[in-house]
Amino acid sequence: MKLTVERLGHLGDGVAPGPVFVPMALPGEVVEGDVTEGRIAAPKIVEPSPHRVKPVCPHYRACGGCALMHASDGFVADWKVDVVRTALAAQGVDAPFRPVITSAPQSRRRATFSGRRTKKSALVGFHGRASGTIIEVPGCRLLHPDLIATLPHLAEVTMIGASRKGELALTVTRTEGGADLAVSGGKPLEQSLFSDLAKLAERAGLARLTWDGEPVANRYPAAQRFGQAIVVPPAGAFLQATAEGESALVAAVREAVVGSSRIADLFAGSGTFTLPLAEWAEVHAVEGEAAMLAALDAGWRQAQALHKVTTETRDLFRRPLMPDELNRFDAAVIDPPRAGGEAQTQELAASNVLVIAAVSCNPVTFARDARILNDAGYRIDWVQVVDQFRWSPHVELVARFAR
Repeated sequence: MKLTVERLGHLGDGVAPGPVFVPMALPGEVVEGDVTEGRIAAPKIVEPSPHRVKPVCPHYRACGGCALMHASDGFVADWKVDVVRTALAAQGVDAPFRPVITSAPQSRRRATFSGRRTKKSALVGFHGRASGTIIEVPGCRLLHPDLIATLPHLAEVTMIGASRKGELALTVTRTEGGADLAVSGGKPLEQSLFSDLAKLAERAGLARLTWDGEPVANRYPAAQRFGQAIVVPPAGAFLQATAEGESALVAAVREAVVGSSRIADLFAGSGTFTLPLAEWAEVHAVEGEAAMLAALDAGWRQAQALHKVTTETRDLFRRPLMPDELNRFDAAVIDPPRAGGEAQTQELAASNVLVIAAVSCNPVTFARDARILNDAGYRIDWVQVVDQFRWSPHVELVARFAR
């Protein structure tokens, strides 16, 4: 069939009438190919878009790690803004947008690889496009070179610790102490395996190695710098994907709440926003994971010249802060997971908090929560989209709400 692509879907595939999904196709392109179950698996581009560019990575066609490397940076930036604008419009909310901030190539500091043993060696890489096949990615254009350098060691880990039929998930994070490796899905951690892994961690220069949540090696602090504080998050804890992306998000949050003297940081994690804000305000950090708050608190206590930081372990989905608790603050930061923070947003809407910095990684749930605030009398002053998941359909943003 010959079809014209009308738009991009939420996963970055082209969508033609039917709908028919066309991977690596752009709006306006005429494509040709066999349609199977509503999809053209191997499309031929008959009439290319002016926004089409040559992918910079040799693994792009096979690897499933990136989805939009065939599109120009300007096109992707405009599309990501439009994704957020469309989500808001569906909720009847309008907002002014700032230019997108995009992370550079080779800046991704955290990634989860898949590892599988073969008869004679091991495969480590990312899953192929719409496939369970593992594609090796030497020279990946997305990852920081420090992560690429760990690939031979990850293959060793896979040989040592993967069962013949199982698949490892190998999460590597770049830290100030070196690579932090958290592995899941492997063999039981018996004494011989523990010993082999500990030796490998020493040989590979890993800062930390954990195996299905069990510590194996802790050679150097797997530290991150949040503002003026040094924090060692728990193994596998959430971290923004790039240092540049984190800086952009922090700068936007700081601008949104500047001038506030008491701030509530909701879904605070290990202190990505709490600790930079504590340079000039008192901050109350609320998070459901006690280990992350313990790391935040330790980082605050060891830092110099920060304002008071208090912490509270609390499930904000089941037990959000109520208006009488929120009214102690003149500003709030809310950075929920992809599900959004509907319950907490409803209580913020009923509070007297003057300014809210909303951080989101899901435009749909952000728009839902934005309508709650909008209906309660808040306006959106601006939205800053941050593209730290370069060449992917993933969108992050900060928005400033004011009464």
